[in-house]
Amino acid sequence: MARQSKREEIAQAALREFHERGFNATGISDITVAAGAPKGSFYNHFASKEECALEALARYAGGLRFDLLTTPGRPALERLRAHFEFLGQDTTDSGFAKGCLVGNFSAEVADHSTDLRAAVKGGFDQWASLISQVLAEAQTAAEVSGSLDAGATAVFILSAWEGTLLTARAQKSPAPFEAFFTTVFDVILR
Repeated sequence: MARQSKREEIAQAALREFHERGFNATGISDITVAAGAPKGSFYNHFASKEECALEALARYAGGLRFDLLTTPGRPALERLRAHFEFLGQDTTDSGFAKGCLVGNFSAEVADHSTDLRAAVKGGFDQWASLISQVLAEAQTAAEVSGSLDAGATAVFILSAWEGTLLTARAQKSPAPFEAFFTTVFDVILR
C-alpha cells in the first residue's frame, strides 16, 4: 500500500508557522515538526521554503473573507465594514499576535525575493480592486460621494488597514481598530 501524502499537513502547518513566526524565523524543520512529517517529505512537495511560502500566501488569501465584500444583498459600505470587522476580530482573537500574512511578508521578505514580492503585490492589488469595486457600488447607490476616486481610496484604505494592524499588534489593543473605523467610515466615506 502506498504511503499517504503529507502535502496537505505540511501546507497547513506552513501557513500557521509563517503567520505566527514570520518567514525568516520559520525553518523547514519547524514546518515538518508542526505537520508531524519527516523533513524529507517537505522536499517531496515543495522545492524550497520560498515555494512553500507562496502556497501559504495563496491559502491565507482564501481566509480573508473576500466573500463579505462581494456577496450581494447588503449595502456596499456595510459589506466593506463587515470585511474589516472580521479581520480585526481575527487579530484580536489571536491575542494581536499574527497580523496580516501579506503585510508581514511585504515587510519581511519582499526586498529579497522576486517571487514573494510579486505574490504580495498581486495580493494587495486584488484586495484593493475588490475594495474599489465596493466603493464604486457605494457611489452608484449614493452611499458616498460620486467625486471620490474609488481606486485611490481603496489603496488608501488598504494601506491604512495594514498600518492599523501593526499599531494594534504593538499596543496589544483594539484601540487602533476603533480609530480606523471612525476615520474611514465616519469621516472619509461619510
